[in-house]
Amino acid sequence: MRIISRYSAILVTALLLVLELSACSRNLSGSKLTLANYDQVTLGMSKAQVENILGPPTTAETKDMLIFKKTTYRYEHGKKFATVTFKNDEVDSKDTNLGREP
Repeated sequence: MRIISRYSAILVTALLLVLELSACSRNLSGSKLTLANYDQVTLGMSKAQVENILGPPTTAETKDMLIFKKTTYRYEHGKKFATVTFKNDEVDSKDTNLGREP
């Protein structure tokens, strides 16, 4: 019985180690801020479409400009960033430093 308990403890420890090591190779921040994802964002997309690609923004700011509403989503991950500007809830412009040398 002791041998089974000892092997069970070793097995559980090994499993936890494997799970911990596999987590190290993933992006644990949850950031979807990559050049490939950024390039998928196109003019005219809705906020929901952008969030489906890039995830929720790090910050968002909305201004009512009387004749239209302007919203700016900013995504940050370390020194990398992307901004997506919406005019009346559709992508109007975007900017990033992804793909540029640090």
